[in-house]
Formats: sequence, structure tokens, C-alpha cells
Amino acid sequence: MLKVLFLCTGNSCRSQMAEGWAHHLKSDTLEAYSAGVATHGMNPHAIAVMAEAGVDITPQHSKHVDELADVEFDYVVTVCDNAAESCPIFRGAAKVVHRPFDDPPRLAREAASEVEALGHYRRVRDELRDYVATLPQSLQG
Repeated sequence: MLKVLFLCTGNSCRSQMAEGWAHHLKSDTLEAYSAGVATHGMNPHAIAVMAEAGVDITPQHSKHVDELADVEFDYVVTVCDNAAESCPIFRGAAKVVHRPFDDPPRLAREAASEVEALGHYRRVRDELRDYVATLPQSLQG
């Protein structure tokens, strides 16, 4: 089973959603983790839109990448530019793959309404689902 880390800035939204999708869709082929180069806590909007899609990410928690220093990953997927730029060195032969997604909290700040704000979270949630569905084949290609 491949060990995959989804890495983001604060491990509050995109990486958490990616980990949730990996558990939901790919638990037979991937051992999924998420972490951040900082920790910002779990984003309540990310939790809500994942629940709408039938995926409960409430058992997950925001982790700093250092908390996973003893795990030898096969792949590290950076889901934001900041994480890619400050990506640490990993033990073993982890291959780093950069696959950026828009930042829903940043986009939501500009939203005119809660409905519009949640639309950003839903769009990125669905983009992450579509990406995770291609794993592990898209990583190995």
C-alpha cells in the first residue's frame, strides 16, 4: 500500500479534504495522511462541505509536518504553492508531486454571501475528489 502525504500551508482545508477523499475512495490502495508547514486547525467550512458529500473528516486533526517525521512516504502531494515552496526534505525515497488547488478560505473572504463562499469550498472539494480518484495511477505515470 502506498503512503501518500497531502501537504498544504495550514492543514486546515485542502489537504484535509484530500486526505478525507483518499480514505473514502482509495483506502484499499493508499495510506493517506495530511499535514501543513504550519497548523491552523480544522476549517469548519471544509468539514461542512465534505459532510455534504458523505465524507466525515471530523476524526482528522490539523498536524504539522514534523509530527509525521517518522513516516516514510512514497509520495508527498503539495496542494498549494506555499507548501511546494517550503516543502521539507523527507526520509526515504518520497517523490514530491505539486498539484495546486485554489484556496477556499482566501476566495471566501471576497464572497458577497455565505452561499457564494461555500460555493468556493464545494468547487475545490469536487476538484480534489476528481484528483484523488486518479490516484495512485496519476502519481506513478
